[in-house]
Amino acid sequence: MKCVIVGSGVAGYAAVEAIRKPGKTDEIVMVSEDPYGFYSRPGLAYYLTGELPNRMLSPHTREEYQRLNFRFVKARVTRITRDQQAVELDGKNQLLYDKLLLAMGASSLPLNVPGANLDGVVKLDHLEDARRILKLAKRGRTAAVVGGGITALELTEGLLSRGVRVHYLLRGDRYWSNVLDETESRMIERRLQEEGVTLHFHASVAEALGKTRLTGVKLNDGKTMRCDILAYAIGVQPRVQLARESGLQCERGIVVNEYLQTNDEQIYAAGDVAQVYDPFLKKTVLDSLWHLARDQGHIAGLNMTGEKQAYVRNVPFNVTRLAGLTATIIGTVGSGRDEDVVGIARGDSETWRQLPDAIVAQSGFDENRVRILVGDRTLIGAVVIGDQTISAPLQRIIREGIDIRPMRDQLLARNARIADVVVDFWVEQNKKWRSKPE
Repeated sequence: MKCVIVGSGVAGYAAVEAIRKPGKTDEIVMVSEDPYGFYSRPGLAYYLTGELPNRMLSPHTREEYQRLNFRFVKARVTRITRDQQAVELDGKNQLLYDKLLLAMGASSLPLNVPGANLDGVVKLDHLEDARRILKLAKRGRTAAVVGGGITALELTEGLLSRGVRVHYLLRGDRYWSNVLDETESRMIERRLQEEGVTLHFHASVAEALGKTRLTGVKLNDGKTMRCDILAYAIGVQPRVQLARESGLQCERGIVVNEYLQTNDEQIYAAGDVAQVYDPFLKKTVLDSLWHLARDQGHIAGLNMTGEKQAYVRNVPFNVTRLAGLTATIIGTVGSGRDEDVVGIARGDSETWRQLPDAIVAQSGFDENRVRILVGDRTLIGAVVIGDQTISAPLQRIIREGIDIRPMRDQLLARNARIADVVVDFWVEQNKKWRSKPE
């Protein structure tokens, strides 16, 4: 059987690993426009800062790739001919398939302002984008960064680490307001300002100025700002055009069933481009998290070989770095939560107790904060910034829907030490699990 995978991100690579299980001899072809194949896209932020060298972006050795025995084709898929079970490459050659996986991911939303095509206007989708930024990022230059989420902050810190003066333009009155609360936003903003970033609130770009090369930007209030670089990260959109033109069911993403199949049973979708069903939310959703894309790619690969395994969406979590602070975001923490959910938070007055047998914990930060969203019986979500001692327990408590009623009143008590309460609960929970007969 010939399995064709469109896309070289983590979903596509995880599918290759799943298809190429011991004893499986299916032919695998991966097609991608990205000439660098599979590499760590989350690692691009650390590549920009110089913390991660180019050779470390690839998480696997040449020998590991060879053992997987798949063929990589650098090309753009221009059409899917479903009745012939073929994909058209670069508008000419055809590649036949028995099973097809669409894992093209998502791309940055375009900056729709005059001058957006000038040399010096950049985004961060791929390794080629990162290399272009590094060519521009010379000490003494000035950059304007637009966007309110993680990628915009990564661009800010990457440029800053290269000696570039950075003006960070925020559309609203604080950083990442749809995920962080005001205290968390101000923590990040304060640290950025201490590093030398100039913050501009209620600011956006109306026009990029220059003839062929960027010389500055005109802001929404009519003021102009001289700069050599304009970096933007204003959101992403799934690459669904190919699927939509092929008659596959698409909404915001490519709609799939529990086996990650599209409305064509020979075609699957996984990763940022797939719109999957969430049994917890009881609706289809789009994800843009690395570990969920990996899980989807793995399940899709198994199903392509006939194993018939349903994909169950895990509670989303994201570990990132915000202005030098490690931050873990678990479950539902943003706007739109139910009214019966109570949010509680504690900062540096918290006692951060060490967990017994802790495997991974980051400590020693000068600022720490934990915020937990407490439902009637379960924890709904959490944000842990700085010390990460309780991140792993919180993730499991939330992911498995563990009954937290034994500690709920303690959590909600006035001036409760959240970390201590969670640690005590977790230790007792582990004792119960260990005492259960096999």
